[in-house]
Amino acid sequence: MGKTPKPPKRYFDTATEEKATDKPKKIKSKSTDFSEGSTNATSGKVKKEFKPKLETDAMEVITVNDRHARPSGKKKHGLRKAQNKLEEVPVDPAALARYSRGQGVAVEGVKSKFQKIHQKRKDINIEFATEQAARAEILLNEEEGYLEVDDDELTTEVSQAEIVNNVDITTAAKHFNLQLEFGPYRMRYTKNGAYLLLGGKKGHVAAFNWVKKSLLCEMNVMESVHDVAWLMNQTMFAVAQKNWVHVYDSKGTELHCIKTMHRVSRLEYLPYHFLLNSINDEGYLSWMDVSIGKTVASYNTRLGNTNMMCQNPWNAVTCLGNSKGVVSMWSPSVRDPLAKMLCHSMPMTALTVDPTGIQLATAGLDRTIKIWDIRQLEGPLVTYKLQTAASGIDISQKGLMAISLGNICEIYKKPSVVQRDLKPYLRQRTSSTIANFRFCPYEDILGIATASGFTSIIVPGSGEPNFDSLEANPFQSLSQRREDEVHSLLEKIPSEFISLNPSQIGEVDVPSLKDRLESKAKLMTMKVPKIDFEPRMKNRMSKAKRFKNKQKVKEVLRNEAIQNIKEAKQSLTAEAREPQESADFIPLESKSVLDRFRDKKAKKK
Repeated sequence: MGKTPKPPKRYFDTATEEKATDKPKKIKSKSTDFSEGSTNATSGKVKKEFKPKLETDAMEVITVNDRHARPSGKKKHGLRKAQNKLEEVPVDPAALARYSRGQGVAVEGVKSKFQKIHQKRKDINIEFATEQAARAEILLNEEEGYLEVDDDELTTEVSQAEIVNNVDITTAAKHFNLQLEFGPYRMRYTKNGAYLLLGGKKGHVAAFNWVKKSLLCEMNVMESVHDVAWLMNQTMFAVAQKNWVHVYDSKGTELHCIKTMHRVSRLEYLPYHFLLNSINDEGYLSWMDVSIGKTVASYNTRLGNTNMMCQNPWNAVTCLGNSKGVVSMWSPSVRDPLAKMLCHSMPMTALTVDPTGIQLATAGLDRTIKIWDIRQLEGPLVTYKLQTAASGIDISQKGLMAISLGNICEIYKKPSVVQRDLKPYLRQRTSSTIANFRFCPYEDILGIATASGFTSIIVPGSGEPNFDSLEANPFQSLSQRREDEVHSLLEKIPSEFISLNPSQIGEVDVPSLKDRLESKAKLMTMKVPKIDFEPRMKNRMSKAKRFKNKQKVKEVLRNEAIQNIKEAKQSLTAEAREPQESADFIPLESKSVLDRFRDKKAKKK
C-alpha cells in the first residue's frame, strides 16, 4: 500500500536533536506574486493568495532563532539605539533673579565632611526650587489691569457707579457703603485680605468677612477706641482703648488686658516675629510677644504724642514721624533709634512704606509728598506738590498711591522718577472727613474709614492678582489655617534679628571674635604678676620689721591674684562645657518630681 507515515516529533525531541548552529527551517512555497492587481496572462484569472495546508497526520515543528530578538542579561554596547530625550527649555535669567535666594554658603571653613555634604545638598535643593518657581511663572497669567479711556477723557471722571456696571457680579458686590454712628473709625484688613476690622472712636468694634458679608462679632466697649489691629489671623485682634490694650477673640470674648501698654494711640503687628507694637501719647514705644505674653522692650522715644507709625515689611523696623519732620527707625534690641531722616522742614502729617520695603512715602504741612529710598536712606527720589496738605497716605501691592485730602481720596499710579507730573488716576468723594484708609491685599479694593462709616471702592490694578497659598491664602480652610498657625510658630523669628539690614544676620563679626579668642588665650596662660610694694617710712621702725611687713603684703596680694586667675579659668571651662541656650529655648526634659527616679550619675552630669 505504501510507506507508513512517521509519527510527529515532539518539541523537546527537535530541540535536542538540532544543533544550536543550525539555521531555522523555513516554509517552502512556490513563487507567487502577492501584489495587488497582478493577473495571469495565460488564463486571465486573478491569482489567489497562498495559504499553506496543514496536515493533521504529519506535523513538523518549526523552530525560531530568537537569540537576537530577546535581550540577554549582559549589556552589549551598540545594540540598543539611543532614546530620544526631551530638550530642556532654557529658563529666563530675569525670572531666576526674581526667585533667587542669594549665593550658597561657602563650605571652605566647614571642618566636618558630613556637614559639607549636607550643605551642598541643601544648596542643590534650593537651586532646584528656584528653577521650578521660575518655570512655573508662565502659569501666572493674571495681570493687573487699569482703567482705559479715550484720549479726550480722564480716568478721574469715571465714577464708581460706571465701574460697577461694567465689571462682573463678584467684583461689583465688593463695592458697598456702611452708614455708622460711632465714628471716626479706624480699620484694618487681615494678611490675606479676607476679613475686615472696624473700631469707632465712641467704642464700636466690629469684625466680619467683608467678601461674604458674614459677621464674626460686634460690640461696644463703652469707652474710646484709638486703634485696632489683627494679630496672627482672624481668630484674635487687639483694640487700643482709653487706658489699656485689650485682646479679643473672633466671638468678641476678652482674652487679655495688656496693662503695660497704657493710653496707646497707634498699634502695629509684626506677623513673622509675633510682636504687637504700640506707642502711647507720652512717646513710649513698646513691643510685646503675643505667643508667650511677655514684653520684649519698652523705650521712651522722647518724641511726645505721635500719631504716625508704620512698619517696614522688609526688615520689621518701626518708623515714627514727629512734628519736627524727622522719621526715626526703631528696633526692640537697641534703645536708641537705628537711623534718623530729616524729610520735611515742617511738621509731618503722614508716612507709609510700600509692601516691598524699598520706598518710603512721607507727607508734610509744606504740601509736598516725597518718595525716599529707605534701603540706602537717600533721597528724595521724587517730590510732588499738592494744593493742600495730605492727612493720610498708603501704597498698594502694585504701587498705586492713595492720598486723603479732607473728604476727598485721590489715587495715583506708581510714582516714578521719569514721570514727575502727579496726575490722579481716580478720585472719590465721601460724605464726611476721611479718618483712615488701606488697600486690601490681593484685591482691587480700597477701604475708606470715615467719621460716619465705611466705604469700599473698586480701584482697578491695585492688588496683586497672583497669591502664594503658603504665604497668604484668601481661600484658606479651617485645616489650612491650623497648619499655618503651627508652621508660623515653628518659623518664628526672634526679636533680636530686627535690624536695618537683615542680610547681615548670617555673617560673623570677625574682629570681635578674634579679640575674644585672644583674651581667652591670654587668660588661660596668665601667670601671677610681680608685686612691687614698698612700705612707708616710719620713725622708730627697724629694718627687720619693715621687711617683714613687706613680705606679708606681697603674700596676700599674690594669693588674691592666684585665686582670681583660678576662678576665671573655672568659669571659662564651665562655659565651654555647658551648651548655650537662647532666651526662647524650650528644654526637651523639664524638671519635675519624676526626676528622682533618674540615675544619680546622670543627674551630676
